[in-house]
This record gives sequence, structure tokens and C-alpha cells, in this order.
Amino acid sequence: MKIKRFLKWTSLIVPGVLFVWLFIAYWMSTNDCGRSIPTGVERMKAIRYCEYGAPDEVLKLEQVEKPVPNDNQILIRVRAVSLRFFDGGMLGGSVPGRLLFGLRKPKNTTPGSDFAGTVDVVGRNVTEFKTGDEVFGVKAGCLAEYICVRADRAVISKPTNVSFEQAAAIPTALVSLQGLRDTGRLKAGQKVLINGASGGVGTFAVQIAKAFGAEVTGVCSTKNLDLVRSLGADHVIDYTKEDYTQGDQRYDVIYDLVNNRSFAERRRILKPGGICVLAGVGGSGMHKETLSQFAGVLPAALRSRFTKEKFITFGVDFNKKDLGILRDLTESGKMLPALTKTYPLTETAAAYNYLETGHVQGKIAITIE
Repeated sequence: MKIKRFLKWTSLIVPGVLFVWLFIAYWMSTNDCGRSIPTGVERMKAIRYCEYGAPDEVLKLEQVEKPVPNDNQILIRVRAVSLRFFDGGMLGGSVPGRLLFGLRKPKNTTPGSDFAGTVDVVGRNVTEFKTGDEVFGVKAGCLAEYICVRADRAVISKPTNVSFEQAAAIPTALVSLQGLRDTGRLKAGQKVLINGASGGVGTFAVQIAKAFGAEVTGVCSTKNLDLVRSLGADHVIDYTKEDYTQGDQRYDVIYDLVNNRSFAERRRILKPGGICVLAGVGGSGMHKETLSQFAGVLPAALRSRFTKEKFITFGVDFNKKDLGILRDLTESGKMLPALTKTYPLTETAAAYNYLETGHVQGKIAITIE
């Protein structure tokens, strides 16, 4: 009886506490959009969104306070920003997005994370950089004329053989590098299949896999076949005409950026002991199929605990060392960003609308003059 009474009260109290916590957290969720800029402070242009909504409705080009670097930071004049697949989800206010970026309003009101630019001011304790250096890296809220970045964080010198727009796209390749090298443990001579080979992450994955010495098969739509071949893929499968899970080929690694096939289907084409790297859910933003594809990630990972073939998720580590590897691959010509479209800062909303279609070929970037 005591156990039943305990379970009864627990079933009542826990949901109530959770509801109260969510209610308080929701109404306390706010941002700095209402704060005025002090008189005499330098200003700059930045893209801001103070509420969740469609890009055309919430993205505004505004004058904001220009940041001032501390002794351990560098002030960077941003020249270009590339968009990631999750950037659209930040704006729309989806449930996963609100849990990450603010329940009622976005906490960080300037979007963008992958940038390239020039060093404008160097902090007193910084020795690695000097004024005028061309750099690229990762910093939340970089869709602005200037950003401050800690010199010991994810920022390094820019490859000499690419534009600022191309350099801004390179940090996306961290997902490909770490997913293939660390999670997939891809080695020379192995066979890898990349599902979603024509997207922002996939185009880098094809090139990195080839740089590792793997035999690469890319899966994409008809219109993207030539692009994936040009990146070095040994074989290309048109998913509109062929189901890659029904072929006779077996793979050491599946790098899955779409997650649109069942556990059994993907396991069938893995070699014994093979690895399926669960790296995405297809396209950008939130679409009708996104939640179902996302919901299939965890069950696949759990089921693989009882099989020789492993389905593994991973998190990205933004660090200087791996950015340096990507820079070296770029300068050697083994990897080049598949930048297919650029927009000026004044057309940021159009860039996000295009991103939200979910069928972006390669990478897109925003130029900041």
C-alpha cells in the first residue's frame, strides 16, 4: 500500500513541478533587444532576431554596440559567414530549438557561427596573431561586422588559396573529419558510403574520405551527381533511381547524413563489425520528415549494442588542432569548399529562406563588406 501511495503522489507531483519549472523558465527567457546603446559607444552593423519566426519576419539589419576585446581576445573584422544546417532551426522556434536557444525568445540575438575575416585589434596577452592577419574559425553570433574571439579558442590563420567566403565554410568540415576519423575509424583501403553526399557536410566528407585513402560511394539526387563525382567519389548512387540498401556492395563505414533508412536496411550493407555514423537527419531546418528521422537515431544506436555492426552518434569538438588539419588539407588541394551560392549581408533573409528548402547543394555564404 505504501508503494502504491508513493507512486500515486509521485505521478502527481513530478508533472506539477515540471510544469511550474517550464512556466517560470519560459517567462524568464529573454534577451538584450530592449537595451539601449550608451551614448558615445562605437556602433556596427549586425543581423539580429529578437523573436522566433520566419526569416523575412524576424531577421533585421541593425546598428548595435561594437565589441571591445579584452587582453586575451582578438577583434576580428568579419568578411564572410557560412550557414550551417541547424541555423534555420534557431530562427523558427521549433521545440528542440527553443530548448537549446531560449524557450520564449532567443538568448543570442545574432545568428551565425562559422566566419572568416581579418584581425583588427590584438589583446595585450595575445602573441599568436597580429593586426591584419587573415583568420577563420567558429564563434556564435558572428553575423556582424566585428566579433571578439579568445585567441586560444577555435580560430586560426586562413588558408592562402581560398576566398574569405570559402574559408568561412571550412569549419563545417569538422563534422566530417571527426565523424569519419574518430567515430567511423575510417582507414585507407576501406569502403565508405556517404548518404547525403551533396550537402554542406557531405561534400566535405567525400573529400576527406578520399584524403584518408578510402573507396568512396556517394548517395545524392540526379542533379547533384556531377558535383559529387567532381569531389572525387569513386561511385555515385542516384537515390531517385536506386535504393542503396538493396545493392550487393558491403561497406566498412556508412556516414549517414539523412537517416532515412531502417536499422535493418543499413545493417544489411555493413560488413561484419562495420560502423554506421549517425551524422544528420537530412537537409536543413524543420520539415515534416525531420522529426521521424531524428526519432530513428537513438533506437538505432541502442539496437546496435546487441549486434556486431555499430550505429554511433557523436558531438563535434571545435578546436584549433582539427581546424589546422582542415587548413592543411585545403592548402594542399585535397579539400576545397563546395561553395555554390553567396549573398550580401542585406539579403541574409533570402539566404536563410534558401537554406530552409532543405536541398542546398554544397555550402552557402554571406559576404560582409
